[in-house]
Amino acid sequence: MKILLFCENKYAVDIVRPLQDEADRQGGHEVLWYVHKKKIPEFPLRNEVRWTNSIQEAYDFHPDAVFAPGNIVPYYLSGVKCSIFHGYAAEKRDQFRIRNYYDMYMTQGPYFTQEFLKLQETYKDFEVVETGWTRQDWIARHRHDFEEERKALLWNNGCDKMVLYAPTFSPKLSSLPKIKDDLIRLLTKKDILLLIKLHPLTQKAWVNEYKQLAENYSNVIFEDDFAVTKYMLMADVMISDTSSTIYEMLLLDKPVITLDTVSQDPYWKNINDASQLISAYDEVFNNKELTEKRQWIISNYDPYTDGRCAERMLTAVSEYIKRHGVPEKRKLNLWRKYVSIKTFGRVK
Repeated sequence: MKILLFCENKYAVDIVRPLQDEADRQGGHEVLWYVHKKKIPEFPLRNEVRWTNSIQEAYDFHPDAVFAPGNIVPYYLSGVKCSIFHGYAAEKRDQFRIRNYYDMYMTQGPYFTQEFLKLQETYKDFEVVETGWTRQDWIARHRHDFEEERKALLWNNGCDKMVLYAPTFSPKLSSLPKIKDDLIRLLTKKDILLLIKLHPLTQKAWVNEYKQLAENYSNVIFEDDFAVTKYMLMADVMISDTSSTIYEMLLLDKPVITLDTVSQDPYWKNINDASQLISAYDEVFNNKELTEKRQWIISNYDPYTDGRCAERMLTAVSEYIKRHGVPEKRKLNLWRKYVSIKTFGRVK
């Protein structure tokens, strides 16, 4: 099978990478990465995989399947267009919005599956299969890889716990302009090592501000790595706002504190005043109700911790092709075609 891994944004890289690993494990597949040059000027895997930033080359590759964790994939590419999502944030408005670019939606768990099955009944031009989310494969294989690094960091900094601050980038939703003073209070009053991991699309002024914070305090580390999963595995608790990484942390059965989340019924500890951060930190580790809510998320959002999500995705696509063949392109209305061409360009 010819597989195109479609990366419009930098966060997509570690979402689709398990598909490359699984294709390599199985053998017999040909894999090409499309990397959108405008949004990913420096591709972190440029020396490890076959890739292109030419949409013409992606078109000429003539894939059998296209896996994408974004909202749009060019309709003119051949292959089964597979949405594999870019997170778990069900409260964000576009999570269940059908834009007609995909032949298959590969859902993370029962909660998402039941919603997309309802949409399937309405639109009748795509299929839904529950596979789990690819990033869980990486977690399954690397869950304990960073324990020694974690111990060394805590020991060297004389700290008891590791706190990950991972906010969203959206100016309307981000806690970045509101929480800094109280983060400082937390790290000066508690025995913690603070890891700051900002979204790749965060405004540069905020990036510089929080880099300066890390330079001013010995028990603060600012991470530039494009992947956040490693730091979730190392941390004891996450502080955020409305980032989809909240759910990834909950799926690790670890507590989360948010400031002004847009979620109407959060499954974690939310505060509406940054001054409550220290008291929230003291509460979350032993709160029975929050523990039970995390267990609900694990059962319903993504129970697939067996490391075989990418395998299920490749199987689902293979079965789709056996039933329907390989689509030459996706049928779309003029507006969707225009958006696709405007975003990624034309092909010959």
